[in-house]
Amino acid sequence: MRLVRDLGRRKLRSTLTITGIAIGIMALVVFGSMANKMNALIGGGSKYYQGKIVVSVGSMYTGGVQPMALSDVEKIQKVAGVAVATPSVSMMLSTTGGASMGVPDMITGSIPNGDKGLETFKIDIAQGRELNDGDANSKVTVLGSDLARELNASVGGTVTLRDQKFTVVGIWAPTLTAPDKSAYVPLAAAQDLLVGSLPPLMQSKVTASEIVTEVTVYPVAGVSPETLKTRLEALLGKDYTIMTGKDFDAMLGSFSAIFTMVLTGIALLSLLVGGLSTINTMAMSVAERTREIGIKRAIGASRWRIRREIVVESAAIGLIAGLIGLAIGAAMTFLFNDLGRPSGNVLFDLTLGTAVTAIVFSTVLGAIAGFVPAWHASGMDPVSALRYE
Repeated sequence: MRLVRDLGRRKLRSTLTITGIAIGIMALVVFGSMANKMNALIGGGSKYYQGKIVVSVGSMYTGGVQPMALSDVEKIQKVAGVAVATPSVSMMLSTTGGASMGVPDMITGSIPNGDKGLETFKIDIAQGRELNDGDANSKVTVLGSDLARELNASVGGTVTLRDQKFTVVGIWAPTLTAPDKSAYVPLAAAQDLLVGSLPPLMQSKVTASEIVTEVTVYPVAGVSPETLKTRLEALLGKDYTIMTGKDFDAMLGSFSAIFTMVLTGIALLSLLVGGLSTINTMAMSVAERTREIGIKRAIGASRWRIRREIVVESAAIGLIAGLIGLAIGAAMTFLFNDLGRPSGNVLFDLTLGTAVTAIVFSTVLGAIAGFVPAWHASGMDPVSALRYE
C-alpha cells in the first residue's frame, strides 16, 4: 500500500513514465513476435533441407523456377552416392503472382512414398489421411492447416486449385512453417496443372508426364550432401540450382540476423527512453521527499533500506509498464493475426518466452534506472535533509 501511495503522489509524472516504457515494451513484443514467426519459418526450412539435396532449374526463391525433364531424374539416380532421387512439382497456388506478406500459398505434387522412407521432415496428420500409392491418378489433396482454414475446406469436401476441383482427403496439423500453406497433390495432377500454367506456345511442345520442377536427392548413408552436390554439379552443369542444407542456411540465415538486430534496436530504444524517463521521475521523487528521507535516517533507517525503497519503487514502475506494454502488444498481435488469417498472412507468433522476456526486461530496466537516485538518496546527510525546504 505504501508503494502505491508513493507512486500516486505524482500521478502525471508516473503515468508519463509508465507510458514511455510501455510503448517500448509493446514494440518489443510486436517485433519479437514477428521475429519468432520468421525464425520458425526459416527453422522449418533448415530442418527440411537437412540431409538432402534439392535440384531445380532457376531459383525456387525468386519465382524463376523452370520446368526440367523427367529424364534428369534417371541421370541423377545413377550418380555415385545417390540413394533415392524423387521428382516433384512445386508452383504457387495463385496464377496472378500477387504480393504476400508471408509465405505464399503453394501446390506441391510428388510421388507418395517416393522417398523410400528416407525423409526426415515428418508432419502429423490432423484429419483424414495422407496420400498413398492408390492416389497416383486421382484429383485428391492433403492441405496444410492454414490453407485449409483459408479455403474453408474439410475432409471429404472439394477445393479449387488453379481452376481444377480436388477432393480433400487429409489436413495436416499446424507446423508454423511453410507446409501450413501448401496443398499436396499426386505428381500427375501437379504436372497437368504445371502445363496449364505455361504459355500456349510451350503447352503444345511439352508432355505433362515428362516435366517436373525439382528433384529431391537423398544421399547414401555415409555420403555427405556437400560431396554429393559436387558430383551433381559436375554432371548437370551451371544451369541447375543445387541446394543443400548449408546453402539454405547461408541464404536465409541472414534474415534471422536482421530481425535480431531490429529486435535489439527496439530494446535499446526502450532502454534509452524508458530508462531516462524513470531516472528523471525517481530523481524528482527523491528531491520532493528529502525531508522524509532525513527523518527516516534520523530515526535509524540504514542506507541499504533507503536504497531498497527507491529501487523497489522504480522496479514497480517498470513492472507495471511491462504488464501494460505486454497486454497492448499481445492484443495487437492477436488482432493482426485474425485480420490476416483469411488471406493466410499470419505474421506473428507470441511465445511465452517473448512475454516473460518483456516483463523481466521492463522490471530490470526500472530497477537499474532507479539505482542512481537511490544511491544519492541513501548518501544524504540526515541533518541537512531535515533542513531541506
